[in-house]
Amino acid sequence: MPRVKPFRGVRPPKALVEQVESRPYDVLDSEEARAEAGANEKSLYHIIKPEINFEPGCSEYDERCYSEGAAQFAKFQKEGWLVQDEEENYYLYAQTMNGKTQYGIVVCCHTDDYMQGRIKKHELTRRDKEDDRMRHVRETNANVEPVFLAFKHNQVLLDMISKYAAKEPVYDFIAPIDGFGHKFWVIADKADQAIITEEFGKMDAMYIADGHHRSAAAARVGAEKAAQNPNNTGDEEYNFYMAVRFPAEQLTILVYNRVVKDLKGKTSEEFLAAIAEDFDVECKGAEEYQPQVMHEFALYLDGMWYSLKAHDDVFDATDPIGVLDVDISSRLILQKQLEIGDLRSSQRIDFVGGLRGLGELKRRVDSGEMKMALALYPVSMDQIINIADSGNIMPPKATWFEPKLRSGLIIHKLS
Repeated sequence: MPRVKPFRGVRPPKALVEQVESRPYDVLDSEEARAEAGANEKSLYHIIKPEINFEPGCSEYDERCYSEGAAQFAKFQKEGWLVQDEEENYYLYAQTMNGKTQYGIVVCCHTDDYMQGRIKKHELTRRDKEDDRMRHVRETNANVEPVFLAFKHNQVLLDMISKYAAKEPVYDFIAPIDGFGHKFWVIADKADQAIITEEFGKMDAMYIADGHHRSAAAARVGAEKAAQNPNNTGDEEYNFYMAVRFPAEQLTILVYNRVVKDLKGKTSEEFLAAIAEDFDVECKGAEEYQPQVMHEFALYLDGMWYSLKAHDDVFDATDPIGVLDVDISSRLILQKQLEIGDLRSSQRIDFVGGLRGLGELKRRVDSGEMKMALALYPVSMDQIINIADSGNIMPPKATWFEPKLRSGLIIHKLS
């Protein structure tokens, strides 16, 4: 039975939340974080991107950064910029993008549920990224940023969400840069907490939407601390990590589009003729063209957009991986025609989050940086759940969830 529990969140006073909160650590580079933090010493970037506290050019993996993140976390608490709640609570977090709102319940998950596969992943993690996040969790002794989880439909929890969403939020602000709305409530009522614990406990599984490396790192730190404690019971705070759990039906998944530097020696005409072996190719003109259905792709090449519709015989509709557009395009275009095998390591390809739109694909090709762009149709949440349930792993760079969780609204201490 999956375990969740309320916790004593560490969070900013209402008057300071907009000075503290930030984008998550992995969506911007060090110099962007340095610029966004500016002269604001209360910015969470000082904790989650601590390299900005050193000389420009300092690597995020510099040994000094891990202890600096912990020192900054201690400073924020000493100064009262982050304050721990007196009682254990659940929390409700709402995000609004383009008029659509999704509501997540902030909980502590048990690390055993990740280790034993009840919190399911759909992507592979990189060991170096895991190690980096593990160092950060270990040094700060906290989950400073939450994991983004999805759960299948549960009417009791939806009703609970509606109950609290009708109340006045503790935080309510519009984030800079993207303009998305964020609201936050405290669920302090013990009876309501008991219902949340019970309902999540009935579920067979949770699904990682975003935060695979944070999940793995938190579970590893929990296991490490448990091994160091001969009296470990499994109920200690370090055996739990922080996550925001959203109803799967509310989530928005955007595409991860591709841009490629060359055609592997082919002319544009030769390339188009070659892919016609597996796709119906139709020129759509110079106006931006978005794929309309699964198994249709939009190719941008030499100032023109093309529709590519995969032939029915080039994929297996019963294969949860083979039916994915990311797999079809990888096999039949990137590998077969362009000889790009390992998407994680090839220097000839880059990936563009769908929030940037087709205009970003066009810009990068028109600038001469890239030769072609490939836009995909987004993966569905049902596909992600089916893949996770089957024990399979999605191809690299398959999903892009928006909006991203803001960091700094809530933190979980491991002791």
